[in-house]
Amino acid sequence: MSIEQQITNAIVTGIQTLYGVDTSAEQIQLQKTKKEFKGHLTLVVFPFLKMSKKSPEQTAQEIGEYLVSHEPSVACFNIIKGFLNLTVSPYCWVTLLNEISCTEAYGTTPVTEQSPLVMIEYSSPNTNKPLHLGHVRNNFLGFSLAEIIKANGYKVVKTNIVNDRGIHICKSMLAWLKWGNGETPQSSGKKGDHLIGEYYVLFDKHYKQELKDLESRGLTREQAEAQSSYMHEARKMLRNWESGDEAIVTLWRTMNSWVYSGFNETYKKMGVDFDKIYYESDTYLVGKKEVLRGVKEGIFYRRDDESVWADLKEDELDEKLLLRADGTSVYITQDIGTAKLRFDDYPIDKMVYVVGNEQNYHFQVLSILLDKLGFDFGKDLVHFSYGMVELPEGKMKSREGTVVDADDLIDEMVQTAREISQELGKLDELAPDEVENIVRIVGLGSLKYFILKVDPRKNMTFNPRESIDLNGNTGSFIQYTYARIRSVLRKAKEQELSCPGKLPVSVPISGKEENLIQLLAAYPAIVREAGEAYSPALIANYIYDLVKEYNQFYHDFSILREENPELRNLRLLLSSSIATVIKSGMGLLGVEVPERM
Repeated sequence: MSIEQQITNAIVTGIQTLYGVDTSAEQIQLQKTKKEFKGHLTLVVFPFLKMSKKSPEQTAQEIGEYLVSHEPSVACFNIIKGFLNLTVSPYCWVTLLNEISCTEAYGTTPVTEQSPLVMIEYSSPNTNKPLHLGHVRNNFLGFSLAEIIKANGYKVVKTNIVNDRGIHICKSMLAWLKWGNGETPQSSGKKGDHLIGEYYVLFDKHYKQELKDLESRGLTREQAEAQSSYMHEARKMLRNWESGDEAIVTLWRTMNSWVYSGFNETYKKMGVDFDKIYYESDTYLVGKKEVLRGVKEGIFYRRDDESVWADLKEDELDEKLLLRADGTSVYITQDIGTAKLRFDDYPIDKMVYVVGNEQNYHFQVLSILLDKLGFDFGKDLVHFSYGMVELPEGKMKSREGTVVDADDLIDEMVQTAREISQELGKLDELAPDEVENIVRIVGLGSLKYFILKVDPRKNMTFNPRESIDLNGNTGSFIQYTYARIRSVLRKAKEQELSCPGKLPVSVPISGKEENLIQLLAAYPAIVREAGEAYSPALIANYIYDLVKEYNQFYHDFSILREENPELRNLRLLLSSSIATVIKSGMGLLGVEVPERM
């Protein structure tokens, strides 16, 4: 039983004893005392005024006196208006630290055979371009969310849907046929996804020039787009692909294989993975079949041009295109097919889509359409909607080639970490391969943390240099603190000052140490809250607060030089427990922590 639960139970008993009224634990509002006041936990007494029929101060006084007399964990109290600030007895914090230090996988809930299954979709790349900064946020959020939900006792399946078909894919293919001269990743020395991305940009360049030429002859933009030969060829290629044209399908398979090879390299760099990958080239046919079933059952309707639509006016939305006039499918059709396949493959209890907030309407519609088609899971899907990533100079545009490439970004972060380590000279005595591993961990960790510490629902501006600062709310600051603690523990072992497994409850303890144990005690609740709110940022900022508090403690108190063995053991055990929680919390963000730095 936690200290909060113990005191809450005592308050429930006290209210009954003092005022003859039954209350429940849910009515008790205990919160951490604000730093400017003395105490550890604060009780809001306003809900009890009708029971006591007294002023807030009198009510707080009576409850405080009762607790000091009847609950050993409460040492003393003070009152600020309607708030009762309780100071917890020192022995409780030592007892709690003992419990934390010996609890395996502290803060997390084990997964069992009976655990519900959550499927999380993230990444969702297109095979016409490499992964960029926007994908970086998506992948880091998706992977971290999977780890957090797993830590809350759920089975998790991490899945990816690859957008490997459609007009945008045909644009890259057409550009390669026209201007590629047989170029391959092997002949060019380029990653396959980078190579194909260049042809996507090249198509857009030629297409824009064609529109410009047509408009110079007096056509409107709309007329020019309708007469574009490039776009006409791309649409024809898509129709031929869907009809199974052997040459087009063979080219499509070849170029996609180049891209997949490139993606896999990037995913490995990122430190993310998937349990199952779906491809739209497989799922769109399932989606078309479901849409046509909907037409047959009167759920959807055809227009005169043979296109298929869903009328969503009763749902206070507009009409939604499901199949084009030429029979080709759209994104929503593919998502219907993907959803059906997934629920056929797995006994999913909850489906979470990690997709940017520009797709809010799309997933609102998808939920309605799945429900109309009779799928029980339609109403319960979760769109984990996150904000966009921008650069200090503005938005990115794939067609114009103004994106920040994921591979380049990761390489830049690792190089920055390397330069900083060389300047500080802290890794000079290590072997080159160990140095490279550390700078990889720090560079990538700084990138992940900088992105994940922001509320996922907010837009964010990414600044590479700011993200790797060794001071402030950064991943490298947290990693450095972890490495510092591990260094202290190594030195303790060298001096045969082994970290004790359990402390006597009589050991003297300072307010700073009490604060650190109180922060440690909050970790399980933070993990639960992060899972319920789908917010890795809660974990990130909790770990930063813990690390910031520890660094102040480290500055003010001696550990290895402490002459009192009980105090030294307390600080060693406290440091060890904090290192464990740092590693656990950062692991939930997908961030490694180095033993040395």
